[in-house]
Amino acid sequence: MREDQMKSGPGASLAVSIHDVSPLTREAVDPMLSDLRGVGADTVSLFVVPDHHHRAPIGRDEGFLEWLRAREGEGHEIVLHGFYHLRESGGGLATRLVTEHYTAGEGEFYDLDYDEARRRLARGRESMSGFDLRGFIAPAWLLGREAERAVRDEGFAYTTRLGNVLDLRSGNRTDSQSLVYSVRSAWRRGCSLLWNSWLNSRLARNPLARLGLHPPDWQHERIREHALRLARENAAARRVVRYRDWVGV
Repeated sequence: MREDQMKSGPGASLAVSIHDVSPLTREAVDPMLSDLRGVGADTVSLFVVPDHHHRAPIGRDEGFLEWLRAREGEGHEIVLHGFYHLRESGGGLATRLVTEHYTAGEGEFYDLDYDEARRRLARGRESMSGFDLRGFIAPAWLLGREAERAVRDEGFAYTTRLGNVLDLRSGNRTDSQSLVYSVRSAWRRGCSLLWNSWLNSRLARNPLARLGLHPPDWQHERIREHALRLARENAAARRVVRYRDWVGV
């Protein structure tokens, strides 16, 4: 990381994140990092899932942990991203619409009570012992009030939602909507391309630009090319920071 990238906000900055990093997605993440490095986004925030869909507990995968330590050594930020990245079904109609349809059942921390949220956060820290964890990001950015209180009490310095970055120590909030793609269907991909082009232009004067990427994005060449173009344009005009750099931790 360059010296100028180590300074915290404010200032014209770009934060790039890769979500859902786990043993299930590791092979897909490496080419994403390489492509992003090629367009000037040489440090990113990696959102790591400790036991992705109950299928990939990282504490039992030393190869993945070694890979992750190597990425941290390169300057990438390691961020706790839920625990299972999966929410059990149930709740009222409005809740189901958000957590089962809008997010395909992955709004894990949307309506957890305080005690369960705190338990999963502690387990996440334990499974990622040795990493310098400063941030917690809920799957799909859906963080309920009780879960947010648990994140703060567990000692995390910041969290983000789709529309902002929250410093949990001071309460300072940076309004900045993340660019993100939805690739589950052709119409969603088409809408994402149009929406992100418009949103990127609309937020051009925002001090912080955000680009949130998921491994399935790279399975669609038009999405990949579009994301890399936006990353290149923003990296040329802004300093590239990790989220922890923006909040100053």
